[in-house]
Amino acid sequence: MNVLKAAVIGITALAVATPALAQETRVDRRQERQEQRIDQGIQSGALTPREANRLEKGQQHVEKLETKAQADGKITAREKLRLEHAQDVQSKRIYKQKHDAQTR
Repeated sequence: MNVLKAAVIGITALAVATPALAQETRVDRRQERQEQRIDQGIQSGALTPREANRLEKGQQHVEKLETKAQADGKITAREKLRLEHAQDVQSKRIYKQKHDAQTR
């Protein structure tokens, strides 16, 4: 009987933790893709060093927001919206800087 209880508790804990882990990974994956876009822009010369530096600072800002949102162990719906908005803004900035006429 103890094995059954342990299995039920383990499955329940996993089911409760899964949505939080999924959200973290989604945010983290998007952050990673945006970092890759910046790195690719540096490699190709589409981003000047100054543009790349500004974009990296923007990425750091989003990471700080994420850390702050996760501080209590749960990302609320409002925090999720704020994070997604910050990532949307950063994504548009990356696109704009990579496609402007400036090159290094």
